[in-house]
Amino acid sequence: MKRIAVYCGADTGNDQTHQEATIALAHYLVDHELELVYGGGGVGLMGLLANEVLDTGGKVHGVMPKQLVDRSAAFTRLTDLKIVDNMATRKATMLSLADACIALPGGPGTLEEIIEAFSWARIGNNTNPCIFFNVSGYYDPLKTMFDEMTKKDFLTAEDRKKLLFSDSLDEIFEFIATYQPPKIRTYVQ
Repeated sequence: MKRIAVYCGADTGNDQTHQEATIALAHYLVDHELELVYGGGGVGLMGLLANEVLDTGGKVHGVMPKQLVDRSAAFTRLTDLKIVDNMATRKATMLSLADACIALPGGPGTLEEIIEAFSWARIGNNTNPCIFFNVSGYYDPLKTMFDEMTKKDFLTAEDRKKLLFSDSLDEIFEFIATYQPPKIRTYVQ
């Protein structure tokens, strides 16, 4: 494992614990010689994470669609920035560059990216583990939703175990280290 894709908000939110967890994750990555792959922005939790990784000697790889680069959204301090055509390509590129996916608190974009990564894992297009860094219970309602999907047989219990919700960096990285991708989903007609 060398690179971790992190999805997070372009805003900092109003809960200081989310910012503290972002800084803790940055330090964990650098302390364990893991490189950050993220959306390439310099504001919100994204900017906080990238700055902290860079300030403590780590490497940061950004991936951003051209339309956002044209609107001056790209962070200029990055180790490297890949400019891609659109958001779909951004998501696929981030997955191809990373060995695991972690979602910090964020908005609809953060949620969409990590959910798509997990969905792709179930059909065989993503071998990376997917984790919700569940700071201060931020993702508890979503965890309940995934449990409900399992209860109602829209998600297998086996696949549900392949998605972690945790507020512990040690537990998160243990999950990553021992992760086995879900069996590729098959369809019986």
